[in-house]
Amino acid sequence: MSRVAYVNGIYQPHGQAVVHIEDRGFQFADGVYEVWSVFDGKLADYQGHLSRLARSLTELRIDIPMSAEALGIVLRETIRRNRVRNGIVYIQITRGTAPRDHAFPKDVAPSVIITAKSIDLKKGEALAAKGAAGVTHPDMRWGRCDIKTVGLLPNALAKQAARERGAYEAILFDEMGMVTEGSSTNAWIIDENGKLRTRDTQANILRGITRAAILKLVEAEGIELEERAFSVEEAKRAREVFVTAASSFVMPITSLDGTRIGDGKPGPVATRLREIYLEQARRDAV
Repeated sequence: MSRVAYVNGIYQPHGQAVVHIEDRGFQFADGVYEVWSVFDGKLADYQGHLSRLARSLTELRIDIPMSAEALGIVLRETIRRNRVRNGIVYIQITRGTAPRDHAFPKDVAPSVIITAKSIDLKKGEALAAKGAAGVTHPDMRWGRCDIKTVGLLPNALAKQAARERGAYEAILFDEMGMVTEGSSTNAWIIDENGKLRTRDTQANILRGITRAAILKLVEAEGIELEERAFSVEEAKRAREVFVTAASSFVMPITSLDGTRIGDGKPGPVATRLREIYLEQARRDAV
């Protein structure tokens, strides 16, 4: 748990940090968020997350509350005050506090909340070496999943369903049985023909920053890629399944709904991509 939180210009003890009951993030999920991985006290994929944050705010017509330079200072100060060497830093920006009304309020300053916490990277490495279980779940989310909003109830329900079935992640599928993404990740497979596949971002999925970094590594490694949808059944027949996110990096999924993927062990492509992604993320963190 973070020891210090930044809330609207003030650093304060985490347990005492509050926002108003009429903050629109609480009332309407009218806000966005971003999460950066932290390596050795530095921010990974910094510019990518910053750009996506600006895009999400623009799409919801929420004013950008401070300059990129100022935000970088606050993020790093929150990391420093929480003594985070390896972990995550989380920012949430809402439209602000106003009397409850569905329409956007006028002349209201956005609310900005930042927290940071440490993560034991060894636990993630142990899980990645073993491989994680996944389950499938219907995608019940809204029609603008390309915006990283705080309206995550369908994601939370899917994640809880996975936990109750002893799985790490829920792989979401649409009304046609095609995989969209995970509850908090992007989804990938090495299909029966040995091609790497992931759904394209025009199909109402989040433009994952880790996903974008992996795409560059895939190109550099000369791995054949198709940004094309795949079905749940194709995933179950795949040689490899893995998911990507800022907090899990590249995580092999070795079973799906109890069906063994490949030989039931992390595959060579996912293992290699995790290795080189972590090398690059640590090297390029700022």
